[in-house]
Amino acid sequence: MKKIYFSLMLFATLFVSSCSMDTKPFGALDDQTAIRDKADLRQFRNNLYTGFRSATSGGWLYIQDLMMDEFHGVIGNGNRNGEINNGIILSSNGDIESFWASCYSRIAVSNSVIEKADGLLAKEGITDADKAEIGRYRAEAYFSRAYFYFFLADHFCQSYTQTNPEAEHSGLPLSVTYNPSGNIAIYPDRSTLVETFKLIQDDLDEAYTGLKAYEASGASDVANLLSPNSAFLSSYAVEAMQARVALVKGDWATALAKAKDVIESGRYQLTTIADYAKLWTDDEGTEVIWRPYRDKADELGSSTGGAYLSSNNQFCDYLPTYPTLSEYSDDGDCRFEAFFSVNQTLKIEGSSYVAYQFSKFPGNVALRTSDANNLVNMTKPFRLSEMYLIAAEACARSGQDGSQYLNDFLANRVEDYRSATYSTDQLLNTTLKQRKLEFIGEGFRMSDLRRTHQGFTRQATHPEITGAGLPSIDNVIVRAGAGLSYSADDYRYTWPIPKSELDANPHLAGQQNPGYAN
Repeated sequence: MKKIYFSLMLFATLFVSSCSMDTKPFGALDDQTAIRDKADLRQFRNNLYTGFRSATSGGWLYIQDLMMDEFHGVIGNGNRNGEINNGIILSSNGDIESFWASCYSRIAVSNSVIEKADGLLAKEGITDADKAEIGRYRAEAYFSRAYFYFFLADHFCQSYTQTNPEAEHSGLPLSVTYNPSGNIAIYPDRSTLVETFKLIQDDLDEAYTGLKAYEASGASDVANLLSPNSAFLSSYAVEAMQARVALVKGDWATALAKAKDVIESGRYQLTTIADYAKLWTDDEGTEVIWRPYRDKADELGSSTGGAYLSSNNQFCDYLPTYPTLSEYSDDGDCRFEAFFSVNQTLKIEGSSYVAYQFSKFPGNVALRTSDANNLVNMTKPFRLSEMYLIAAEACARSGQDGSQYLNDFLANRVEDYRSATYSTDQLLNTTLKQRKLEFIGEGFRMSDLRRTHQGFTRQATHPEITGAGLPSIDNVIVRAGAGLSYSADDYRYTWPIPKSELDANPHLAGQQNPGYAN
């Protein structure tokens, strides 16, 4: 792959906060800072985890879910995320611009760590222990680059399974070296989607190899690394990412193989019904493969629950739609009580309402900085439950019997669940439904609908709570998005290349995504 560069606009964002999606890392080192040894690299590598904390919380999760079928805006929410929820997707949207810019700034950090690590590994006299540790940081940077390119590909490129991935300019502008330049002559245009996914897969292979080597080195922290709730990346987190990428790409064999590796490792166990609610209140469970470290003094990352709850429990910006609530129809489904709560005194425009609220991210008491609930939770970007559902879907897609994966999963979600043997169609349909139920609010819904070629229509009414004298929630739902519909081929399933990037990079002329103006 030839070396290519990212635009001046993208370089500028590396050290400038963009909206609320990203902040300049505490103690960040600039590109002129000398990294002379392993200790310097370890400090600089902290920037990778800064990026992970940011990109696995807040708007990185709820923006894409608010676009879809599961939530209604509430009158009086100040139009926060209103354009997105109402189906108005523009190339000038600030959140979309921020996602693009923040991803490329994180890719730049990743490129820098990789290059610095390669330089240190090339030095004479380096010990085996130092090689393993530096190799670990290098592997984490490869994972970071893959993670952010995948986010971009899954949002700013058309679905791999629903388009021609070899089409010219169907992928992303790719940068594999840290060399910011203001020379527009060397700005990259868009690659093919095949080239984009090859880079992601190659980077994940590098990450896996480096982390496996570190895990075999005998380092003192390996046991913690390979345990649930690890604050740092392990080879199993990489395999979980490889399974996710393969699912989106439609590579069923790889998706199944990687998911099975994680499941059969025995290092993680599905969270039980009895402990499921604590997975969200305490942010800790036997199935959490990776949980980037965060404490109450850490201002990096943001609140995810703030889109659905308020600190005083008096108001909310978005409410779950009636079909979203009714999907949890199985008696004894532990997720209903874990994810939804009834607010008896919801204050909207001076009146009180009774309504179901989405409370999956209720705020962790251990992360509060005062008596008030800041609605901050630790992030859990990879859980074993995803691996079970990926394995079940991959089996269904490839004509294999994956009933056991689905049975094991449901036995830990539904009281008195009875195992069943599923036909291929039943396995696929039930697994897709369980993905919707399990991952609501975690940023998967948009990706799942577009890769499975499904449209949606929001039900505008809320018959879930009725009674004499109770005012109707229907009266306070934002009408513009109440009955929003997307067809299966809706262009809005792919975000536009931001106008600011099109303006900065003349090589992207004519390469805007279908449905949007250049």
